[in-house]
Amino acid sequence: MSVAAGNDIVDTVSKTDERRAAAVACGAHALHDGYTDLVYIMLPVWQAEFALGYAAVGALRTLSSGTMAALQIPSGYLSERIGPPLTLALGTALAGVGYLIAGASSGLAMLALALLTVGTGASTQHPLASSLMARAFAGPRSLKALGTYNFAGDIGKMVVPASASLLLVALPWREAVAILGAVGLLAGIFIYITMPRFAAVSAAAQAKSAERDGPVRTRHLAFWTLLVVGMLDSATRMAFLTFLPFVLTAKGASLPTVGLSLTLVFAGGAAGKLVCAFLGARIGTIATVWVTEIATAAGIMALLPLPLDAVLVLLPVIGVALNGTSSVLYGSVPSLVEPAWRTRAFSIFYTGTIGSGAVAPALYGLLGDALGVITALIVVAAMVLINLPLVWVLRPALKD
Repeated sequence: MSVAAGNDIVDTVSKTDERRAAAVACGAHALHDGYTDLVYIMLPVWQAEFALGYAAVGALRTLSSGTMAALQIPSGYLSERIGPPLTLALGTALAGVGYLIAGASSGLAMLALALLTVGTGASTQHPLASSLMARAFAGPRSLKALGTYNFAGDIGKMVVPASASLLLVALPWREAVAILGAVGLLAGIFIYITMPRFAAVSAAAQAKSAERDGPVRTRHLAFWTLLVVGMLDSATRMAFLTFLPFVLTAKGASLPTVGLSLTLVFAGGAAGKLVCAFLGARIGTIATVWVTEIATAAGIMALLPLPLDAVLVLLPVIGVALNGTSSVLYGSVPSLVEPAWRTRAFSIFYTGTIGSGAVAPALYGLLGDALGVITALIVVAAMVLINLPLVWVLRPALKD
């Protein structure tokens, strides 16, 4: 990984600022990802409360995630006008307000407004928090820092829904959701007070970055190639998770076993985001992506003929490879764009990867209907391998 003006930037960042940046970015990622997955816990409750059909339930989920994906780039532009601290603080508070509205909902229209608000607020987190970590931990350290940041998001996906489940035991759902929404308001205040205010990157630093990292055009072309790799990787992950329960059911798995299986994949994925980021810093992005993508394809193919007990042992390993690639890809973004453009680059990158992940289940679902689940999974495994030659093209830009 190239330094990308790291020496010019690292000298101006104190250890205190590094700690504050890590606390803000990792905390925001945990809360926002937790808010996003909290919808899964609440959908059955809302379905029963408001007598919703499955189409309405699916539309609610799409409304939240689709809004979040669509507004990543506008959030990046907004931060350039009013500053990252205020943008991220307002976004976090707005996501909390969304759950406060949900707690006061009297029908489908108000609930839709609530999830639209949650998605709007959540759209600020990925581009701004990622850019913050890359700014605070410049150069080779940014890969490890962004891996830690990604890991924090998975922790939030476990902690926030689990907290909601505990609250729902003791409280009506409206009060439980309102409490979690209030956390977002407090977090927004914390972010605004705590988030470091970094100075704009100087023209000299930008020029030195270009001199070190090679022609800007070459690196920008590499960024778009990296985006394609990220979109294929995200599509693979979502398609696999879509088909996995059906494969397990065909092997005789009960509903609790399917739930356990998904937990094993998610646990492996959380570990993989952290482990692969550190592996990437050690052996390079190209080698790490080759290892994880080959392991993903091999793991998918291996689980098809294996009995259920063996599949349960294999799933955490698949999870490590399946999710680990993303940390290395996100961590490579700062090397391919100038420091001043990182927020915009991250917003584009997250828009592409989240969007492809949202579309992939529907497209692969059509394939599953036509050819069967097993054949569809074989195609998913084959598509992973397309990333191998694509990522090889990135060698000059990433200097692996």
